[in-house]
Amino acid sequence: LGRHGSGPRKAAGTNRGEIVSLPLPRGSVEVTGGQPLSTMQQENDGVLTPWRENLLLLSDLQDAVTKWDFVLVYDLEKSNLKLDNKRKLFLEQLDMKRFKIKKIPDKKKVFYGISAPVDIFQKYVRLLRNPDRGVQNRNIEAQVSVTTRIRIVHFILNKIEINSTNKPEKLPDLIKENVFEASFPLHDLKDGVGRDLKKKWARWRDVIYKQPIPEIRDYFGEKVALYFAWLGWYTVMLIPAAVVGMIVFLYGLVHFNSSQISKEICEANTTIMCPLCDQKCPFWQLSDTCTYAKVTHLFDNEGTVFFAMFMALWATVFLEIWKRQRAKVVTWWDLYSWDEDEEELALEIINDPDCTPRKFEHSYLHSTLILIGGGIMIVVLIGIAQAIVIYRVVVTVFFMRSDSDFIRERANTWAVLTGALVHYLTIVIMTKVNRVVAMYLSILEKPRTFTERENNFTVKVFTFQFFTHFSSLMYVAFFLGRINGRPGSYVRIAGQWRLEECHPSGCITDLFIQMAVIMVLKQTLSNCVEFLSPYFKLKFGMFRDKPKKKDKIHTEDEILEQCKVEWKRNYCMSEVNVFSLFNEFLEMVIQYSFTTIFVAAFPLAPLLAFMNNVIEIRLDAIKMVRLQRRMVPRKANDIGIWLQVLEGIGVLAVICNGLVIAITSDFIPRLVYKFTYGPCAQGNDTNLDCLTGYVNHSLSVFHIQDFEQHTNALKLPQFPDAVDCRYRDYRNSNDYSFSVEFWHIFAARLAFVILFEHVAVCIKFIAAWFVPDIPQSVKNTDLDAKQTELLNNLSLIDHSTQV
Repeated sequence: LGRHGSGPRKAAGTNRGEIVSLPLPRGSVEVTGGQPLSTMQQENDGVLTPWRENLLLLSDLQDAVTKWDFVLVYDLEKSNLKLDNKRKLFLEQLDMKRFKIKKIPDKKKVFYGISAPVDIFQKYVRLLRNPDRGVQNRNIEAQVSVTTRIRIVHFILNKIEINSTNKPEKLPDLIKENVFEASFPLHDLKDGVGRDLKKKWARWRDVIYKQPIPEIRDYFGEKVALYFAWLGWYTVMLIPAAVVGMIVFLYGLVHFNSSQISKEICEANTTIMCPLCDQKCPFWQLSDTCTYAKVTHLFDNEGTVFFAMFMALWATVFLEIWKRQRAKVVTWWDLYSWDEDEEELALEIINDPDCTPRKFEHSYLHSTLILIGGGIMIVVLIGIAQAIVIYRVVVTVFFMRSDSDFIRERANTWAVLTGALVHYLTIVIMTKVNRVVAMYLSILEKPRTFTERENNFTVKVFTFQFFTHFSSLMYVAFFLGRINGRPGSYVRIAGQWRLEECHPSGCITDLFIQMAVIMVLKQTLSNCVEFLSPYFKLKFGMFRDKPKKKDKIHTEDEILEQCKVEWKRNYCMSEVNVFSLFNEFLEMVIQYSFTTIFVAAFPLAPLLAFMNNVIEIRLDAIKMVRLQRRMVPRKANDIGIWLQVLEGIGVLAVICNGLVIAITSDFIPRLVYKFTYGPCAQGNDTNLDCLTGYVNHSLSVFHIQDFEQHTNALKLPQFPDAVDCRYRDYRNSNDYSFSVEFWHIFAARLAFVILFEHVAVCIKFIAAWFVPDIPQSVKNTDLDAKQTELLNNLSLIDHSTQV
């Protein structure tokens, strides 16, 4: 079945009544349907053009030894003359590049198997000096790994252009127009590395075992391997953070009933607090919030400052040690000096030697438009956060007017809880909107390469997602209870609804509730959807396309049937995002943000993150191996733009945790009282706790007669003649101006923020200096490799000179 056939004849393995026309001798012309074929089309290693619908393209012998790199699928029900013509033009382009193509029709779908000629891969090896020499599963003939083979074919497929409507169209455009329905590489899970990964890695029972990073690299490529290496390292590094967070939490738990502040609040049954709304809201006793005060102490205690400082140091050490780990890994892979731009250019030349590389460009107009568009989107996201604030204000009034004592007495807590649920729903909805806007802005930026486009998209989506997740948390942490005014002069929304107030024991519990709800819901529901959606899609697809018994009995071509079953199974799997690991990285980086930015208010965040990641590693493994189509492997020597994002989060974490301790927590007011106004202020040796009287000191007095006219509060039956009520603030009782204590605490908070952030930043820089990014062994290995290469070049020069 070589090139030099003697004319058309029927070949083995054809469908009944289907004729295979073997190639004519070189230089001759075959006419099919009255149309002459070019000599190039005939010289296709025994494979004829795939768009001739009456031909089976490969014989059994050729089929058995052919390595199928990609599969194209189209839907017969969506086919028409225009789409058929575009499909024909595209496949003609493949034929001209001497690709082998196999067509397998199946009911409503048609599958095309694509196999590239060996010389394409040999050119790649020559141009880039054998970049796969460190990979085990290389093809002997082509000298490239399976992952590199798939990547090259994917690049060429996406670079082929057709001009059926005087407009250049590439494969992604054809997929959008339904010329093709899907394009994907095939899984190879029956033998070799794929089988080992399926049996020993992509299983729930292996959840505690070490990840086989070299095998992951051999099957999925370097980018996926680095993702799992990073995720594994991140999970391991969460262990000390989770342990310290648990110690801080247990410290608060041990002192749950012994905290002086909690005791004073629980015993304050004669302290009358001002009503929380204007109409039909009663005055209430401070002791009613006893449990709330005890819970607050779990997260706002003496260990909070230490834990925040520890997490700032942890974030730095984690990234610095990861950089070292990454350097070791890519050195073992012989990719330490790999140049992505060089590989991109080499692939362009392999695809088209006459290509003109796209030059680097920068447009200030486009940059300005992107800044404006991004700014508008951020304003919208902040506006949504303010809408959640309005929701909480309105629903608080609604709960305060409830007939149920259980709801009315816990109106603020219910408002915070339901507000967190609403916040989660907005996250789910805006995640989709953010991606659409980010993609549009990225296209407007006109990126030069795929990686540049991916980086632009990543930065924009993460920025939008950050504001989606954290705008509401920023309000709770830094503005709740601080911009609401005072009794008799409240700040109101639309002149009607009062803004929320903080609990007398602080606002940090509100922040904790918000974070806990969002983090637990996001991790739990996201993981369920992430696993169950592709699982049921695969099961449904396989059940729908399950062959009948009679089909199995009358099968005439076993190889054809094997290909059909394998390709259909891959087709039924879930589609992979064009930016392969974007969703996985985004999920983990958002989690990292929760774990570091507001960790002072939620010391259990590292523990929850660790528990989630242990499951996440296996979930991603099972999803990639068993439930999703095979990812197009990407060569990489780091995790890309995500490392810069993580470093930015680390800096932001220092700032936010300092502000949480200074503003959200009651740490500074307690400290000022302890050393300035409390019983221990003058260094007196007393048996009293140094915080004795703190609660009374932190509450200001308001005269009931000074309420606004429309205020209609219900008095307590046990205190019918009360003339004063208390509220959380530091104000004088005569004119309600800020007291000396307020300014004293304000100065202390400002000094603490400056001191904390400078100390934390200094510690980060010292840690970054103390732990070098690149181990000396890696530098020495690279130095030796450069010396060897230079000596080899010198010997060649000397030899040529002597000759």
